[in-house]
Amino acid sequence: MNSPRTTLYRDKHNAKLMGVCSGIADYTGVDALWVRLGFLILLFTVAPILLPAYFIAGMLLSKKPPHLYVDKDEQQYWQRVRQSPKRTAREIRARFRDVDRRLAEVEHYYVSSNPRLTAEIERLR
Repeated sequence: MNSPRTTLYRDKHNAKLMGVCSGIADYTGVDALWVRLGFLILLFTVAPILLPAYFIAGMLLSKKPPHLYVDKDEQQYWQRVRQSPKRTAREIRARFRDVDRRLAEVEHYYVSSNPRLTAEIERLR
């Protein structure tokens, strides 16, 4: 069974403590170092409540499945989906339009350069 790729998980593989910061980094696509530094800065400056929140999140979040992504490209794709689903959908539609355009060009090339094929297509209509 496939695990949902749009869920926030604890990333125990890259964890320093419980894997919450590395899970957030995996979820957002931001480097784990920056997430950890941001957490520490916030912890010591404005929000000491983050420490209990970190441990609660560590207990509540599921552990990231070991084979959630097939490769790095798939991981980056799902990070983009989580960041901006509408932008990702637009990118996919643009790729399909590009494939459709290229297939039309190939079809036009083979039909226009092959009079026998053109005659055969016309005969079938």
